[in-house]
Amino acid sequence: MLHQLPDILTNPPRRRHGHQALILNRDGALLLIGRSHTSGLHLPGGDAERDELPHLAARRHTETQTGLVLPLRSILATDHTEAALLPEALTFIHWGGRLTSAQEGIVARHRPPHTVTAVHWLHRAQLLDAMPPDHYRRTTQALDALTRGAHLPLLLRGTPAD
Repeated sequence: MLHQLPDILTNPPRRRHGHQALILNRDGALLLIGRSHTSGLHLPGGDAERDELPHLAARRHTETQTGLVLPLRSILATDHTEAALLPEALTFIHWGGRLTSAQEGIVARHRPPHTVTAVHWLHRAQLLDAMPPDHYRRTTQALDALTRGAHLPLLLRGTPAD
């Protein structure tokens, strides 16, 4: 029987969990979005809600912002951001895959919510000038992991996510 649980287990720190999707088109360009509340371009995604599974948070944001429904079952990078204006965060970059021409058409026809101000396809050489520095660094690390074939499976209690 458990005696006294450590305070860190009963009163954990507040931490946001962000989930973004790295998605490539057939030409190798990345799908990026502009948001009304931030500057620069970002990978599609956003924060998970309380008790929301990671891949489902990534899938929900990606579908809302781009119209794409993707499995997002592997992780390319994880990034920790210390607390500043917002609570501390862990951001996970999910591998969204290389799209077919039909999927690219879905993105082109999709009408995102008003919070998405732009949808762009950019190549790696264009990212530095288009993205905020921390997002650029996170994205290039994920691209490097993709190049090396360094995917991590997303597990739920030790079992690959569906």
